[in-house]
Amino acid sequence: MNLKQFLTLLLLFAATQLWAQKKITVEDFTEKGTFRQENLASLNWMNNGQYYTALEGNQILRYNVTTGSSDSVIVDGNALNLSISDYNFSEDESKILILTDKKSIYRRSYTAEYYVYTFKGEELKKLSDGGRQSYATFSPDNSMVAFVRDNNLFYVKLVNMAEYAVTTDGKFGSIINGSTDWVYEEELYLTKAFNWSPDSKKLSFFKFDESKVKEYNLQYWDNGSIYPRDYRYKYPKAGEDNAVVEVYIHHLDKNENVKVKTGEETDVYFPKMQWTKDANTLSLMKLNRLQNRLDIYHVNAKTGGMVLILTDKSKTYLDVTYAHELIYLNNGTQFLYSTEREGYKHYYLHRIDGQLNNAVTKGNWEAEEFVGLDQSGRTPVLYYISTEGSSLERHFYRVDLKGKGKMKLSTKAGINSVDMSKDFKYYISFNHSAGQPREISLVSTKKNETVKVLKDNAKLKETIKEFGLSEKIFFQITGADSKQLNAFMLQPTDMDSTKQYPLLIYQYSGPGSQNVKNGWSGSHYYYHQMLAQNGYIVVYVDSRGTGGRGEKFKKMTYMDLGKLEVQDLIASAKSLGKLDFVDADRIGIWGWSYGGHMSSLSIMKGGDVFKAAVAVAPVTNWRFYDTIYTERYMRTPQENPEGYDSNSPNTYASQLKGNFLLIHGTGDDNVHFQNAVTLQESLIQSNKQFDSFYYPDKAHSLYGGKTRTHLYSMMASWIMENL
Repeated sequence: MNLKQFLTLLLLFAATQLWAQKKITVEDFTEKGTFRQENLASLNWMNNGQYYTALEGNQILRYNVTTGSSDSVIVDGNALNLSISDYNFSEDESKILILTDKKSIYRRSYTAEYYVYTFKGEELKKLSDGGRQSYATFSPDNSMVAFVRDNNLFYVKLVNMAEYAVTTDGKFGSIINGSTDWVYEEELYLTKAFNWSPDSKKLSFFKFDESKVKEYNLQYWDNGSIYPRDYRYKYPKAGEDNAVVEVYIHHLDKNENVKVKTGEETDVYFPKMQWTKDANTLSLMKLNRLQNRLDIYHVNAKTGGMVLILTDKSKTYLDVTYAHELIYLNNGTQFLYSTEREGYKHYYLHRIDGQLNNAVTKGNWEAEEFVGLDQSGRTPVLYYISTEGSSLERHFYRVDLKGKGKMKLSTKAGINSVDMSKDFKYYISFNHSAGQPREISLVSTKKNETVKVLKDNAKLKETIKEFGLSEKIFFQITGADSKQLNAFMLQPTDMDSTKQYPLLIYQYSGPGSQNVKNGWSGSHYYYHQMLAQNGYIVVYVDSRGTGGRGEKFKKMTYMDLGKLEVQDLIASAKSLGKLDFVDADRIGIWGWSYGGHMSSLSIMKGGDVFKAAVAVAPVTNWRFYDTIYTERYMRTPQENPEGYDSNSPNTYASQLKGNFLLIHGTGDDNVHFQNAVTLQESLIQSNKQFDSFYYPDKAHSLYGGKTRTHLYSMMASWIMENL
């Protein structure tokens, strides 16, 4: 829908929005849980496919797929005097590993206390008395559990609970075994860096040497402590030294670690490590530092020798957290691999030696997510989530590995995700759309028929009606290069099209991200709904560089993060300002993290367009951010100094004209407080007046106590006063 068609629809739609509504308060979406959605927590399918389990009320309940109803409590945390955070079954389902007392370290890393519960005899044993553990994992033969503690790798033999150390040289800030450093965790999504071999006789693991990585110091005020506390940790910034990573294979029978011969070049990444179906062959991905060449190797577990199987290259970068999945078939002769090499993410079938057999999916759409591979028939069947039909939606498909028999299985519009049973006879469907919160259903795969709706969020639907939430109105808007950008609008529910309203643009804009989808939204959404109730129009825009529209659209911001995105946001604001019901003198923009970078840059480069901007935890110069993320899109500062500095808000501080609010947490381990301090100093030296607010000791997400309530209240008040 173009902007003219959108305007016509909007005028018709506005007349339907005049009803009494409850007023949204900040506490509704930060403390009270007024808009909380029902969900299934810690879902696990059982081996026979007839049952699945879920964690509810500190009990692990078993559900029968024929009825969709719970038929038994298999573990009662209350009876065991344990507060269950998560759990996993052993391969034979004779035991269950219970995670309790989980404490986060960074975004994904944590420590916990684990317990092993054996169903026969109803026996509960603590995994280890030697200290808190991380990432505990059963061996495939059900006899052992491996885990990480204090940067070392261990395993326990369950028959007698004897504990064995695989490594002993782990040390904070120096050596990490079996886990990852800060940047691997944040940008490659890896925390557990060990894997059991299929025969349970070996453990592969990473060893990080951080000794040459520079430290960053976070200072904590600890709620009034007389002296601040320093927390120093290794954080490699763009262009600086990374940790050196080595790969080892531990042979349990010999108590021996075999070093994998990964080559002389150590300034590389290992984004994925997994065992093939052969217990003596490890699969290892190696990515060069520029992240435009990926090599897949097969490693001899006995010798550590490597054989190159497949190489993938890009003229820009390889997005290893989006594509490049590797699934080895049970036949031991083939593997499935995903790549964007033909312009969109698709799946390809290869021989075990790396030679291409055939494309499995193809078309001008993304085969975005691997769901499962049913290998029970003569020709295996791939189940996946795709953007086919619309980049604003996600749908569930199946196709065989010859690329034939493709079938769409999802039946409802919007965003669909799926959790399939191990025998692929059933799946649990999670569906939501712009006008419909999450609905969870149990579905029979053969007939693709719903067995039972498990969660319908009926209460939330009634709440939505009571508050009269503004509907998302989707449209396209012309960007700076005439490229059509996806957008949607939230309008005041009592909107009068003969009046003019202030307008706030919200965006994230980071590479591969996507805010504009036909899906239900989270906490910012209710903040925006609150603004709409107070007479503000809110528009979400996905600029060039965002996801869902193919490799070319996503990667056109390469080497110049911020340049094209800001051009698009300024162009979008200008177009919106021409609408009769928009007050062109009262257009603002806000964003968080990458979005804060964009909102800062937008008001400095587009001061004649934007009256106000809010930046929460923004990157203000990519030189301050980490190696993996920044160099993936920008290369190093040494190679691309112009790209780093020409798109830094610090460079344009003297051009600030409008109202600007800068917000940051002083305990941000991700986008450091340094970013805000540097921008503030640039603004001060440019004699620019602005507002700033800092949350003591709070991390990037700005959570803890009343923090979110204060944040949204402050931002709402500031917007109403300054826009």
